[in-house]
Amino acid sequence: MRTIAEVKARAAKFAGALRKRGVEHGDRYAIVLRNEIAFLEVNLAASPIGAVPVPVNWHWTGEDLKHLLTDSGAKVAVVHSDLIPGVEAQMPAGLQIIEAEVPEEIRQAYRLGDVPLTGRYPVLEDCIDESEPPAELSSAPPMAVIYTSGTTGLAKGVIREPVAAEAASDLSAFLADLLGLAPGRTTVMSAPLYHSAPNVNLTFAAALGMNIVILPKFDPEEFLRVIEAHRVDVVQLVPTMFLRLLRLPEAVRDKYDISSLKEVVHSAQACSTDLKRAMIDWMGEILSEYYGGSEGGPWTKCDTAEWLAHPGTVGRPVRDAALRIVGPDQQEVPAGETGVIYGRSPSFWPGFTYLNNQARRQEIDGGDGFITVGDVGHVDEDGYLFLTDRLNDMVISGGVNIYPAEIETCLLSLDGVQDVAVFGIPDPEMGESLAAHVEPMPGAELTAHDVQDHVRNKLARYKVPKVVVFEERLPREDSGKLFKRQLKAKYWPAKAGA
Repeated sequence: MRTIAEVKARAAKFAGALRKRGVEHGDRYAIVLRNEIAFLEVNLAASPIGAVPVPVNWHWTGEDLKHLLTDSGAKVAVVHSDLIPGVEAQMPAGLQIIEAEVPEEIRQAYRLGDVPLTGRYPVLEDCIDESEPPAELSSAPPMAVIYTSGTTGLAKGVIREPVAAEAASDLSAFLADLLGLAPGRTTVMSAPLYHSAPNVNLTFAAALGMNIVILPKFDPEEFLRVIEAHRVDVVQLVPTMFLRLLRLPEAVRDKYDISSLKEVVHSAQACSTDLKRAMIDWMGEILSEYYGGSEGGPWTKCDTAEWLAHPGTVGRPVRDAALRIVGPDQQEVPAGETGVIYGRSPSFWPGFTYLNNQARRQEIDGGDGFITVGDVGHVDEDGYLFLTDRLNDMVISGGVNIYPAEIETCLLSLDGVQDVAVFGIPDPEMGESLAAHVEPMPGAELTAHDVQDHVRNKLARYKVPKVVVFEERLPREDSGKLFKRQLKAKYWPAKAGA
């Protein structure tokens, strides 16, 4: 346990260590760490020298990791000891490694056993102890480079412009309100800190001097225990976490007093109406939701009352943000019609581009400040946005557009289904047909017929998966994002690797 003053002092000293290694204003350094206090300290070290942290999905290996380390141009990588061999196998020439000891709570959470230091690189603690804060602080440091998850290809580095001085106070107030952050409050960070939303949440909570509990990973019962023990006020979750919490036996959930919670914020993926209603029934009308992307930040928000009045919505535009729903002819469609979602960020939100990939930035540009992150949906007559699916996930079978998210939501209501991914596979007659890869609950006895009959009884017949495959575990991140491209690879080897 450390005070926020101690954390900031250690971060300032590590900034001095980075400068010793040639990291200056605008230079990037990689953070290959799991959730722990060192992540926060290393992340905060950017500000005093105007450097740019690059949080790395520590699960990545092979080409994904090689691409990020090369594409980012990172000069230094801070790496947990057991992850060093993977980084060494993919590291570009000139990258300097600083080794971070793996703390006991992470070794226990991931059942790692003893993890000794490699002895090959400078150690993070020594770097902090031997360094001094920079004599002169940098001005207007850029924000972190966040790499998108690469669900359909190699990840893209989102690099944001520095926040203009006149916009800084608006941005801070907006984020504090959006995320439920305030001085004196307590939060628990359980989502992976290498992702955009948890990273922003952590950084702003620290800036406000909040009490922060960092969990190595999300464990539903441990999460409830921490809320009770620390009287947590506000948390940020994703729908996958909702599902895991609600699947705890009711007796386990009732063991813990979570009445201290004032706000539960969620985002990152669409949430089924049944799942959200169940959370509201359990926790009360304290849920708020926002929608956007790493690129453009939050575009919409709704509180519980708004959601109950418009079930399934992800909210209306925040501040002076705006939405457009665009049809196949690239023209805006009326309320109620489905199309590709384009959003324009609030005026104080910093602009962005993709690092080393201006062409991709132009592809998503809709003009007049609007961009798309590839989602499909509609707005109702009151201006509330509803998500349908990802554009890249849409299946065209016999000329009919099918959105797998609807089928996945349907299958999650089938007893015995823990998780599911539905996607298109080649079909010589129809062009594409549907495959469902299902992760059963432990001990569940499901058949392909059970899966197909469940869909057939609830949805149109053309939405019934032709192929059903049972998986021990689907390739889903801790954040809830599913890597369908890994599942598609055996059906579409060329397309999946594109």
